[in-house]
Amino acid sequence: MADTGVHKDLEYSGFSKSTYGDEKNDTAPPYDPDDVSLGPAVSEWHSLGFWTRNGCTPESFKRRRGPVGNLNSNMKPRHLHMIAIGGSIGAGLFVGSGSALSRGGPAALLLAFGIIGIMIFNVVYALGELAVMFPVSGGFYTYSTRFIDPSWGFAMGWNYVFQWAIVLPLELTVAGLTVEYWQSGVSVGVWITIFWLAIIFINIFGTLGYAEEEFWSSLLKLIAIVIFIIIGVVLCAGGGPAGGKYDEYWGAGTFYNPGAFANGFKGLCAVFVTAAFAFSGTELVGLAAAEAENPAKALPGAIKQVFWRITLFYILSLLFVGLLVEHTDERLLGSGLSDSQASPFVIAAKDAGLIGFDSFMNVVILVSVISIGNSGVYGGSRTLTALAEQGYAPKFFAYIDKSGRPLFSTIFILAFSPLAYIGLSASGEIVFAWLLALSGLAALFTWGSICLAHIRFRKAWKYHGHTLDELPFQAIFGVYGSWIGLIFIFLVLVAQFAVALYPLGGDPPSAEAFFQAYLALPVVLLFWAGGYFWKRQGWLRTHQMDVSTNRRTVEWESINAEKKRVAAMPAWRRIMHMLY
Repeated sequence: MADTGVHKDLEYSGFSKSTYGDEKNDTAPPYDPDDVSLGPAVSEWHSLGFWTRNGCTPESFKRRRGPVGNLNSNMKPRHLHMIAIGGSIGAGLFVGSGSALSRGGPAALLLAFGIIGIMIFNVVYALGELAVMFPVSGGFYTYSTRFIDPSWGFAMGWNYVFQWAIVLPLELTVAGLTVEYWQSGVSVGVWITIFWLAIIFINIFGTLGYAEEEFWSSLLKLIAIVIFIIIGVVLCAGGGPAGGKYDEYWGAGTFYNPGAFANGFKGLCAVFVTAAFAFSGTELVGLAAAEAENPAKALPGAIKQVFWRITLFYILSLLFVGLLVEHTDERLLGSGLSDSQASPFVIAAKDAGLIGFDSFMNVVILVSVISIGNSGVYGGSRTLTALAEQGYAPKFFAYIDKSGRPLFSTIFILAFSPLAYIGLSASGEIVFAWLLALSGLAALFTWGSICLAHIRFRKAWKYHGHTLDELPFQAIFGVYGSWIGLIFIFLVLVAQFAVALYPLGGDPPSAEAFFQAYLALPVVLLFWAGGYFWKRQGWLRTHQMDVSTNRRTVEWESINAEKKRVAAMPAWRRIMHMLY
């Protein structure tokens, strides 16, 4: 291994030799796109009976033999691709966009989501480069520990755990509001319990349960959005039912009356946190890659799908939301009401007079709630398990049972679900606003850390005598893309700070309004301070950054053959290959 100057610090930084090997054998298996070999613990999993493998017998709850960190590797490329393209589409897009539309207007909605989309595009590519090179199970917080600051890595790990722990009750709260659309007369608390039990049931089946649920729910969400876009085109052209709202040319009338912007520049700033929340979970594809059958081959292809999610499923769908629904509509969440018609997708469907389509969109929202809640359990539990494995959390959270579930970590995240019942005694809209602000900004800190870790990795990579040609997968815009992402994240945080100080509506500054809009910052700083006083380690210098431990070596014969194959393609095929 190259002399990094941190051999003695490998243990504190989360890359102990006891876990990853000694100096003579400190690299991961070779980077072979066709290598799907299994570790000893996973081989043991394949030797178990069907019901035990899927977590349905008492035997499945016993501890798995072998070294820590042995999660299953049974996630297929189709799972990764669907997680990348549709996994994080949920309440942020379908419901939170209503609040964003009422605060900023249709133009601000598109601008904010477009800026966050550019940011997340670069974040995911930076994450892909790091994850292919350093296939560390359990989370990208380890990249902060390795290339930025061990204390900041501690903060990012715990920040990510609590981000998802908060998202879970948030999604259950949305479920209660959404089901009331049908005026069932059943208490919201009953619906919260039903959805909670559904998420618990899915997690009984571990990684495969998460992957299959995400695949089919993502497929449903994508089909629904495509249908909505097609119907939106027809309605804007005046093809709605006779005598209805859209029975004559509608066009872009809402951009003129009531207007493209609701509250000027301040309204635009207020939309950013909703947009950030809507994109939360995009980075999960990097986390899920550790449990894929062949991450070296599947991950780059999945990363490329993010472009289509941003442009097609977010920007286009929100364009038609802004065209079809006025931002002054009192049914939007954030306009002072928290009724069951909060989603602008449902409002547009109902106003169109298409019988049953509004209920169909509501069903899609409910499926999305389960999907994102399930993602919260998955992302939070895997990160918590990695924290425990590296000594940043109690050791019992490193427990992995025979079916491959991080058992106690999963139970810990699920235990946050009862926070959703707070909405029974307080306004559900107030609870939604607090949870949205906390989880939305938390994602920004995670994304910023990924960009900064990528920038510093490239610097250390060059310092230790390596070239870019040695990287099997490169971020499409390189280090410049990470700088763009980092700068945009900083600007969004500044914009949100301004809104926190001077809220919309001309209200005077107040401590409650400030912390509701900026609560994530003191939480992250508290985690960072705790990590610093615990580990007593600060900012890493370039010579201290380790680019060798646990690095996947590269089988250049297969990589170069693939490069030659791509280079021989026509120009249009090369462009399609880059995007797909």
